Amino acid sequence: MTTEINDEEVIAQVAETLTEKLPDVPRATIDEVVREEFAGFAGRPVRDYLSILTERAARKRLKKLVKSGA
Repeated sequence: MTTEINDEEVIAQVAETLTEKLPDVPRATIDEVVREEFAGFAGRPVRDYLSILTERAARKRLKKLVKSGA
């Protein structure tokens, strides 16, 4: 059984989670990174795992940004 996934809902949920986990990163940066990472998975057969894959990839990029001071 496949569940319909709303892309914007997934993006918003991941961005909110990362905002809580990475309070030093501006929300605009989080939103941008989450959208970019989400787009990287678009059209692939991983629809059921978009939320977790997007969060992991975005968190990794955001942590690098924080470390580099960008």
